[in-house]
Amino acid sequence: MIDDLYSAKILSLAANMPRAGRLAAPDASSEKVAKLCGSRIVVDVVLKDGAVADFAQDVKACALGQAAAAVLGANVIGADLQEIETALGQFRAMLKAGGSPPTGRFKDLAVLEPVKDYAPRHASTLLAFEAAADAVRSAAKRAGTRTSGADAA
Repeated sequence: MIDDLYSAKILSLAANMPRAGRLAAPDASSEKVAKLCGSRIVVDVVLKDGAVADFAQDVKACALGQAAAAVLGANVIGADLQEIETALGQFRAMLKAGGSPPTGRFKDLAVLEPVKDYAPRHASTLLAFEAAADAVRSAAKRAGTRTSGADAA
């Protein structure tokens, strides 16, 4: 069962982190830490017209957190807050409630479906998407962009 958790695909994603590092002048940044294991991810974003135009991430996490961050880094350019929050919601539901894997540009998160059976790993696996949603939300607020229907009230 542990072999499913650390599959060759997950380890390959973790070893090939796209958009690693930090941006010199981000519109916003967010740092998230998984208290149980100490995994830490810092995300920097630049938005243009409400969508991610540039992105970088500093990832200090287990292979599962790194794999999720790799999927994010490979697909985040062009995504808006709604798309990132939808993927985060689908990802969280997949891990915590047996939901279907995310669809759309972040569909490769399906490779992390075996993590659902390891609750102590959920927090570190979700970090990158939580940080990305937070950073994009902050950047959008600074730019005066409407971020979601919930913010309109």
